[in-house]
Amino acid sequence: MPSEKISVMVTSNKREQLQMAAMVASVGAVSGNDVTVFLSMNSLKYFVKGNAEQASPEGPVGSLIVEKNAPDFMELFQQAVEYGDAKIFPCSMAVDILEIGQDDLEEFVSEPLGLTTFLSDASDGQVWHF
Repeated sequence: MPSEKISVMVTSNKREQLQMAAMVASVGAVSGNDVTVFLSMNSLKYFVKGNAEQASPEGPVGSLIVEKNAPDFMELFQQAVEYGDAKIFPCSMAVDILEIGQDDLEEFVSEPLGLTTFLSDASDGQVWHF
């Protein structure tokens, strides 16, 4: 199967949404697809080093993810980068507004990217939003 371009926009602070985004990114990347993840709005805070805040569950599955010790969304995003060569970009506007520096972000997160560039790059592949 030829590789596809998969673009994932993540804006949610809900565990189920973050988990599904990470699953799409990691499975897509380890399957040989070109995966780009764009982090913005409420999702970005979870990618700041030392963040202790847990994503709130949206429903019962979010609670079960924790209770059953499913791989955490952060672990899945990191695996997408390490094992599948996915690229994870923070939104340039969001990092400016939240005053987050590149050194504040997890090591597997790339340099900030603008929405215009993300949308342009995503135009010829699958686009997912969580």
